[in-house]
Amino acid sequence: MNQSTLIAVDLAKEVFQVALARAQGKAYAHHRLSRTRFEAFLAKADRSIVLFEACGSAHFWCRQARELGHEPIMLPAQFVRKYRLRNKTDQTDTEALLDAYRSGRVHPVPVRSVDQQQIQQLHRVREQWKSTRVARINGLRGCLRELGHAIPAGPNAAKRHAQAIIDQEGFPAGLRAVFSELLQEITDLEAKITLAEQQIHALTRDNDEVSLLQQVPGVGLLTSTALVACAGSPDHFKSGRHFASWLGITPLECSSGNKRWLGRITKRGDKYLRMLIIHGARSALCRAKTLAKASKPLNRLQRWALRLEQRVGFNKATVALANKMARICWAVWKQRAPFNPGPVLS
Repeated sequence: MNQSTLIAVDLAKEVFQVALARAQGKAYAHHRLSRTRFEAFLAKADRSIVLFEACGSAHFWCRQARELGHEPIMLPAQFVRKYRLRNKTDQTDTEALLDAYRSGRVHPVPVRSVDQQQIQQLHRVREQWKSTRVARINGLRGCLRELGHAIPAGPNAAKRHAQAIIDQEGFPAGLRAVFSELLQEITDLEAKITLAEQQIHALTRDNDEVSLLQQVPGVGLLTSTALVACAGSPDHFKSGRHFASWLGITPLECSSGNKRWLGRITKRGDKYLRMLIIHGARSALCRAKTLAKASKPLNRLQRWALRLEQRVGFNKATVALANKMARICWAVWKQRAPFNPGPVLS
């Protein structure tokens, strides 16, 4: 491996900008290559450190570079951007990659495998179908409201009441066929969402890491598989707090001198992952409240969450529980040990 040579690549669909540089010093060569010529360039180049910006197709090219004997390093685009000087061009983007890497302060993004990417793609397709279903239900609800029909909340109730309204004798005949087709589309979308979930389950059925994470309260199939697909490994994070920070559920800090100010959560990182773990925390907190109302025994985590909820309110307690769940997930994942909820007390 030639550690003294850096190859910075600004990826694109067809035309790639490449900069060559020593470990120290500015770039000494720039190339503008087509996709085919870039593949040939990587194959012929001496084994070097190849820098990519985390963007579309970056994981694919990292795997390609690794197969050719190079050491691929992928840097977050939002941090590389801050090292770009003057105007934005493909050449200045490659120079920003070099400066960001040399700074030593920008942590690289882990390269995902094909298996991880297909799980992530299934999550994304499922989310697209889910968003489309919500849009169709809301559109149907609004149209029927214009005709004087109020539809109750909830997708199943909306479908059931909408079908009953459409089947009424006095319903406008010109709308009946279109609205029936809209209801059928909603049903088809729900079947597609179920298919995506079945595929995710089939791909991860024998995955020990997924099974281990699902032992944490509030973590189910979607959250565990999304964590494994996106985070890759707990070894990428120094501690559970770093993992929670990566998810964007740690406080935003603005401190100077002797004054320390902690505000809302940062909301950095993958918003889909953050949404899943916060929804899971909300479910876990509701479960604890249900058990407490029924005078059933609670474990240590549930008692902590209920005491916090009484002090700061439901929403803040939910986010705080999500933070703790993220740290628990990292510890369980790192130590390869089952989750221990602590003693159950009545």
